[in-house]
Amino acid sequence: MKPVAIFRHSPTEGPGYFGDYLDARSVPWKLIALDAGEPVPASPDDYAGLVFMGGPMSVNDDLPWIPKVLELIRKAAAEDVPTLGHCLGGQLISKALGGVVTRNPIKEIGWGEVKVEDNPTARKWFGDIRSFETFQWHGETFSLPPNATRLMSSPYCSNQGFAIGPHLGMQCHVEMTERMIDNWCRDGQDEIAANRGPSVQTEAEMKANAQRKLDELHQVAARLYDVWSEGLKR
Repeated sequence: MKPVAIFRHSPTEGPGYFGDYLDARSVPWKLIALDAGEPVPASPDDYAGLVFMGGPMSVNDDLPWIPKVLELIRKAAAEDVPTLGHCLGGQLISKALGGVVTRNPIKEIGWGEVKVEDNPTARKWFGDIRSFETFQWHGETFSLPPNATRLMSSPYCSNQGFAIGPHLGMQCHVEMTERMIDNWCRDGQDEIAANRGPSVQTEAEMKANAQRKLDELHQVAARLYDVWSEGLKR
C-alpha cells in the first residue's frame, strides 16, 4: 500500500494521535516536514492520502510553500485522493477548494464542546455521535467550499468541520496528546494571557483531567479516521 503523507507545518504540531492510529492498523505513513524545508510533492500520485496538521501561521500569509500545497490539494481532489485537515490543515483544504479563511470573531483556546450537524453526511462520518468535547487553538476560521457539507459547529465558531466526498476538513484538533497540550501551553503563554474570556482556558484548565478527555476524544477521532481511511488509494 502507498504511504499516507502527513504534512507538518510546525515542530510542535506533528501527527499526534493520528500517527498512533495509523501505526496500530499497520498503515504506512511518511512525514513531510515543511517547517524543516522539505519540498511539497508536485503530485499526490505516490500517496494513499494527504493529511495536513496545524500550525501558527495563516493560510493567507505570503509563505512559499502555501501556493504549492493548495495546488497539491486541488490535484488530490481531482484524482479522488483523500485529504484530511486539522485546524490550519482544514483551512488549507477549504481555501484550495474555493473557500475563504478569515478572522474568527474571537479566539478559541482549550477544551470545548462541538455539536454534530443533523444531516446524512454528518451521520456517515460520526454515526451516533451528536456532540463531543474537543480541543481548540485558533483565531481564524474557514468558509464552506462549494459542494461541502457542514459537519459540526461550536458556540464560538460556526464552521468546525466539513466534508466533500472523501475529503474532511476540521477546525478543531482531534489529534491531541498530552505532550502536545504541554508544548502548546508552554509556547502560547502570552497568547493565553492576552485573550481572556469564555472561549479561552487557562493552562490549568486545559490540563485538568486531560487524559480522560483525550481518551474520549480519541474515540471520536478513530471514528472519523476510520471513515476517512475507507477512501485511501491502495
